[in-house]
Amino acid sequence: MAATVLKFTPTLNFKDKGVVPHVNSKFHFYGGTQIDNTNAILSCSSSIKWKTRTNQFNPVCVAALNSSSELNSHTFDVVIIGAGIIGLTIARQFLLGSNLSVAVVDAAAPCAGATGAGQGYIWKIHRNPGSEQWELAMRSHQLWKALAESIKNQGLDPLQTLGWKETGSLLVARTANECSVLKSRVEQLLEAGLEASFLSYDDLLSEEPDLMVGREGGAAFVPDDHQIDARRTVAFIEKANRCFAPEGRYTEFYYEQATNLLRSESSGEVVAVQTSKNTLYGKKAIIVAAGCWSGSVLHDLTKHSEIELDFPVKPRKGHLLVIENFKSINLNHGLMELGYVNHKSATLSSTSSDSGSGYSAHTSSISMTATMDMSGRLVLGSSRQLVRFNTEIDESIITQIWERAGEFFPRLKQVSVKELSKSREVRVGLRPYMPDGKPVIDHVPGISNMFLAAGHEGEGLTLALGTAELIANMVLGNPQKVDPTPYSM
Repeated sequence: MAATVLKFTPTLNFKDKGVVPHVNSKFHFYGGTQIDNTNAILSCSSSIKWKTRTNQFNPVCVAALNSSSELNSHTFDVVIIGAGIIGLTIARQFLLGSNLSVAVVDAAAPCAGATGAGQGYIWKIHRNPGSEQWELAMRSHQLWKALAESIKNQGLDPLQTLGWKETGSLLVARTANECSVLKSRVEQLLEAGLEASFLSYDDLLSEEPDLMVGREGGAAFVPDDHQIDARRTVAFIEKANRCFAPEGRYTEFYYEQATNLLRSESSGEVVAVQTSKNTLYGKKAIIVAAGCWSGSVLHDLTKHSEIELDFPVKPRKGHLLVIENFKSINLNHGLMELGYVNHKSATLSSTSSDSGSGYSAHTSSISMTATMDMSGRLVLGSSRQLVRFNTEIDESIITQIWERAGEFFPRLKQVSVKELSKSREVRVGLRPYMPDGKPVIDHVPGISNMFLAAGHEGEGLTLALGTAELIANMVLGNPQKVDPTPYSM
């Protein structure tokens, strides 16, 4: 089989993902089939343009040869680029719902990116019934609940396994106008069949004695909302995926950055992913689920072709402040201020720059979110910034998060953020942000066997199981449970 190698130079290094690479590549070979590939590979170069124009692919190759026989070669049915919650749950879906073999490749390791920095809520309270993402969110929530129930039926504790907590959620308001908005939201949620209620100041105080919103304040309450611990959940999914290793159906290639994508000269399909040490052939599908780095992968694939794709995913930086052994306040539910909804849905200006009336790239937005994790740690957020791939901790942002939380929990004002230096953890993640607020879950136009699942912003955990089901059904040709149209490229 003749193939064309598409080389690319990644736009980030391991430090960009917040990890230090191992000296030797960490290669968990649980399955797959080694093959002998003696075909010479041609190296190509060109540039990218944007917007879909044609489905034809005719790469212009230069004469530089690069033999893939220097690399170890393995064949799988599906190769997934990205080992965050989206990539791992897609792998899980194929393993459970088919007999296909799966490889997962990542430049770092699970939880090194946005997944590990997530607050972990699986909530409906901040969603709008009837919106384009409503159906997917409801399906995902249903699948998460089913997973927790199946764990319980196996005699395990979902709290210990997933960090699963049935906390319910509160969307909090401090003014009469904001409460009017919440009352309308509650009515919409009730009409959509959810259990929801509006809590007045007195009712809210009885639910959360440490929360102070003033006499005009109140909250919308959804008792069926949940939260999970991202790291425990990822560990559980990894362990479950590895159960398929003895069958030769699952392999992990961690700390191996994808360097080339190979395309068949006869069919035009993407046939393999090359890492620094391995060539991973995907007989049925190659899936890009690399979060905010997915745009770089697609860029480097299509820059050699006449295909023009518009996938303007951007890294949207976020901070979370996690405090150990903080006894000054206690939370009975997950909380979020109403302003979070506006900050999350803020979009970029339609102009070519990153600044404008919609959202300023360099202006941070701070909204109060507060949860208690399964270990009793106080988790406070959240911030949003468009500052490229910068993952450095910004102490000014941490201060703003603490001060904002203090406006809702006055007892926090008795402690300065500097006093927490020995009992705190700061999580920084890069959310894969799309200007229209929707992820892309679709096949790549013009390449029938390549798929994309990215752009979930801060909802990767929430939407992961529904996204995995969508992608797997696309690849397998199964009927969809959710309309995929809103997530097309």
